[in-house]
Amino acid sequence: MNLSQLQYFKVLAQEEHYTRAAQMLSITQPSLSHAISQLEQELGTRLFEKKGRNVVLTRYGKMFLPYVEESLKVLNEGEQRIQEVNGSRHGIIHLAYIYTMGSEFAPKLVRKFLDAYPDYDIEFHFTVGTTGEIIDGLKDDKYDIVFSSYKDGEQDIDFKKIANQKLVLAVPMDHPLSIKDSVDLRDTIEYPQIYFEKGSGLRPVIDQMFEEIGQFPKVAFEMEEDSSMAGLVAQGFGIAVMPDIPILRSLSVKTLDIYNPPYERAVYLATLKQRYLSPVAKAFIRFVIEETA
Repeated sequence: MNLSQLQYFKVLAQEEHYTRAAQMLSITQPSLSHAISQLEQELGTRLFEKKGRNVVLTRYGKMFLPYVEESLKVLNEGEQRIQEVNGSRHGIIHLAYIYTMGSEFAPKLVRKFLDAYPDYDIEFHFTVGTTGEIIDGLKDDKYDIVFSSYKDGEQDIDFKKIANQKLVLAVPMDHPLSIKDSVDLRDTIEYPQIYFEKGSGLRPVIDQMFEEIGQFPKVAFEMEEDSSMAGLVAQGFGIAVMPDIPILRSLSVKTLDIYNPPYERAVYLATLKQRYLSPVAKAFIRFVIEETA
């Protein structure tokens, strides 16, 4: 049993398809098949079985997978620690962030970081999702760093506040409220609203705002992502309390400041407290904190 066989096994278990797995591993399909066959012979059992055009793990393969994943993870951490001792300036950063930070905030920070450290050889992997999704991914070791809303009850996660985000009321240009420049949320209650889904980190913030005025809006649609929400507002499907994102200035909508109730919408940099981070990931965290201080 060798390291390559374990890596091949893990990728095939994820992809459930020999051709796709071989492409991801940059090897031929016969080479992958031979490596898996040798591994099965050494273990004395079948690890995969056919299911249509795909392959799936057998009961024994499912038992073996977590041990392989843990072994590869430990070896990767060992490699990263050695690189850190040697002052390594190359590596991969898995960064995830909420939709509201995808059009401007996160891309600008990454570009400024790469420009500030031209001698670093860093590859970023980006993922966008709701706060719930990316926090779960952080706990599952899918991401090194996330930019998200704060989430209660996460004792193993370190949240560092990095920004405040302005919320506005977006309305169609011909809406009765469009004659205003600012608004009390009480004035919005009679109109249908586009609202964030429960998995969004903004949902509890906006819920709290309506709770403070003692009323709740007429929800016409629930959306996960803010640019799609803005599109619905522009087409007259409702009004929306949402972040003041750049796309609003390119659509047929008007944005109104919210003067009542007062609110705070904060965004955080989140990492796992006990997880090892590579030197380049630590450098990026320091840079973000300095830039947003």
